[in-house]
Amino acid sequence: MVTHDQPVPVERVEVSAYVVPTDAPESDGTLAWDSTTVVVVEVAAAGEVGTGWTYSHQAAATLISDLLAHVVIGGDAMRVRARWDDMAAAVRNIRLPGVAAYAISAMDVALWDLKARLHGAPLIDLLDARHDSVAVYGSGGFTSYDTDRLCRQLSEWVAAGIPRVKMKVGRQPDDDLARVTAVRNAIGPDAALYVDANGALTRQEALRFAEAYADLDVTWFEEPVSSDDLDGLRLLRDRSPAGMEISAGEYATVLPDFRALLRAGAVDCLQADVTRCGGITGVGRVASMCEAEQIDLSAHTAPQLSMHAFAAVGPLRHIEWFHDHVRIEAMLFDGVIDPVDGVLRPDRSRPGHGLTRRSPAADARLVHSATTS
Repeated sequence: MVTHDQPVPVERVEVSAYVVPTDAPESDGTLAWDSTTVVVVEVAAAGEVGTGWTYSHQAAATLISDLLAHVVIGGDAMRVRARWDDMAAAVRNIRLPGVAAYAISAMDVALWDLKARLHGAPLIDLLDARHDSVAVYGSGGFTSYDTDRLCRQLSEWVAAGIPRVKMKVGRQPDDDLARVTAVRNAIGPDAALYVDANGALTRQEALRFAEAYADLDVTWFEEPVSSDDLDGLRLLRDRSPAGMEISAGEYATVLPDFRALLRAGAVDCLQADVTRCGGITGVGRVASMCEAEQIDLSAHTAPQLSMHAFAAVGPLRHIEWFHDHVRIEAMLFDGVIDPVDGVLRPDRSRPGHGLTRRSPAADARLVHSATTS
């Protein structure tokens, strides 16, 4: 445990990338996939190791090992925001939006985890959290699922005490009303039901489906049109039935992305992904923007990281208990936490975010590994 004010130089950075197959073919309104790549970073200093990760292409791992590791090694591990600025400056010619932001996100999370462990403190306390727990919503319901699997997955979350669930729509819009109706019947009238089109619909299609979904008490319509269509999102927000919220923001990686969504009045609730938007440092900056605009912020995926980062968010709505990332985080790390009564409560008895990397399952294929010291 650090007990003095002297700098603590970063000594070593290790990065690994794994390709993890899904447990079944998956798709949403605009993409189909059968595996997920996770890039894991470990940053060491003064006998402690901090861990972070992002869900990205293995190119993010290459960027970390070839560039970002050299930027942070020797820097003070106790000054995480300064290390963030160093990394952002180093990617000037690559440009921060996109894969560089994903790579910096993983590094930033690892540095915050390291700082907390150097202090012997849980990350939620180091971040001066405003909430002791965070509400979750179950998320999966892929368009590739047949109706039985779709209804079973979402109803199991409700039965486990998660009172809000989300399903994918938009791949075959003409079939979606029947799918949403089946889910509503399966989960009952009291659970909150969300839908996510991943930007697959036209404005007119989205308006038509918003009316139909409202009759099934759908209260959250995520990316009904592309997040690049700010005017379309605003149109949906203005014309959707009362009680239905429009959300977007999961693909944003830099502050101008979030500023554009907020200035356009495009969302009722903004989303941010700690593994994409610049890590915990980035989440804090986005949260400040939301607070100024009086808009709630919801966490996109990566629940084991999001519970700490978003516990420090004032205008917090909830975090996404995403099927793929729940599987992967339980596969790669010891110390994962499950929701109880619809909330995640970080373990304050463990330093940092409380997770430690373990040997992955055999089907987690290692595609990149490098150590820089």
